[in-house]
Amino acid sequence: MANDLVIKNNALIDASYTLSLVEQRLIGLALVKANNQHQEITSDTVLTIHAGEYAEQFKVDSSVAYRALKEASERLFLRYFSYTLYGLEFGKEYTLKRPKKLRDCDIPTVMKSRWVQKIGYTESEGLLHFQLTSDVVLLVANSKEYFTSYYLSQTTDFTSTYATRLFELLMKWKNVGHIPFIEIEQLRGQLGVEPKQYKIISNFKLRVLDVAVEQVNQHSDYTIKYEQHKQGRTITGFSFKFKPKVDKISKKIISKQNRNSPDFFIKLSDPQRHLFANKMSEMPEMSKYSQGTESFQQFAIRIADMLLEPEKFRELYPCLEKAGFQA
Repeated sequence: MANDLVIKNNALIDASYTLSLVEQRLIGLALVKANNQHQEITSDTVLTIHAGEYAEQFKVDSSVAYRALKEASERLFLRYFSYTLYGLEFGKEYTLKRPKKLRDCDIPTVMKSRWVQKIGYTESEGLLHFQLTSDVVLLVANSKEYFTSYYLSQTTDFTSTYATRLFELLMKWKNVGHIPFIEIEQLRGQLGVEPKQYKIISNFKLRVLDVAVEQVNQHSDYTIKYEQHKQGRTITGFSFKFKPKVDKISKKIISKQNRNSPDFFIKLSDPQRHLFANKMSEMPEMSKYSQGTESFQQFAIRIADMLLEPEKFRELYPCLEKAGFQA
């Protein structure tokens, strides 16, 4: 797809849920499709995906795609997720972001919601139709703050649902460069591990963490590693460090080019553009490029697009270097 950007509220990135790889892909594909059609998603919106679209996006055989959509139509309706709201007046005044200092009125409430309210499959046409619940719409549509964005194509080569979930966490923390300590039960939920799965820590590391880390390192533009934290001999949780992979081609190009040359340009990968654009969006010297009342996140997405244009790239290069880009 020309633009396969996925945007989710951070509360959904942090949510506990179990989805198969196919189900994760279908929801992401539906969001991308609606965004490309400039369609505002509501709980009344009927999202439709053809098996051919799934096969093309995720590079699978058409017969695999038809079977995947049919199976999803039977299972996705039963799936649910848990997320946290802060605030006592539920339905009136609440927030999806955990306050830095909890007050009496900020007592957290764990909510459960299904993903879809309706779903159906037209087998003769290979068409999957579904409507998201109002809670999912809240967490994926028109998120103006506290959101995570990435390209669906960045996850195409993952064959593990755990890798996809870990990559989303990485994208949430990409401006920081590390994922802070996560208690083990919380991490299990965020990676989509079912309660009775891999209870022995060595199995969890072997079957979940090591698989996810290996696939992110192999199939994404980032390298990531984890560190386990202990109390005594007991592992209590994990933290992660990651960084963008060095683009060797870009390094060779920049070493041969004069930075003052009218032809000077480095094609950054999509993760690189968005990583540095997020940092640049908060620089005072970038304020002259902002438009109206757009948020930092909206501004960052526009900066990322500007970095695709050679002329704008040269103009913004000093800020790009200040943001930490090293050739």
